[in-house]
Amino acid sequence: MTRNTLSRSLHDVGLSAWFGGTLANAVSLNTAAAKADSSRGTGAVANVGWDRWTPVNAAAIGLHLAGSVGQLAGNRSRLLGQPGVASMATAKTGLTVAALAVTAYSRALGRRVSEHTEVPVESGTRPETNTPPHVARAQRQLRGLQWAVPALTGALVVVSSFAGEQQRPSGIVDGLAARARRR
Repeated sequence: MTRNTLSRSLHDVGLSAWFGGTLANAVSLNTAAAKADSSRGTGAVANVGWDRWTPVNAAAIGLHLAGSVGQLAGNRSRLLGQPGVASMATAKTGLTVAALAVTAYSRALGRRVSEHTEVPVESGTRPETNTPPHVARAQRQLRGLQWAVPALTGALVVVSSFAGEQQRPSGIVDGLAARARRR
């Protein structure tokens, strides 16, 4: 067996940052921004925070995707020969595509909000009565989506843990034994 330390590291570090950063921002930044000295300041703090996170998040996603491709290449024989590995990889790919789609849509909404840096808001995802309607609409959508990205990337962490368990010698032996019994 060859080692895939680089691709695993890229995969795991990228996924960790993607998950952890979006969760931290949802838990803390969006609500902490409400402590600014004014509702316009609240909008500015939330927008600046998310805008600063965006390039880091993009880099994390890129690392994760590069590591994922490396993992697929490094585990090609297991993918083709060990029962359960292909279905795990399919599930993981589906979750990744969903997380990418939700992240991209969230960023598009976030850009709509941050175009009005000092717009009056209650928090990062809660408009107030003076918030322009198109910004308020985007904020209401972001209120739910801020939890969807960490939920999807958290699910990826779980599936990745399962994938690691499949690579244990006992997992490989069990998978190959099950395959032999089916033949």
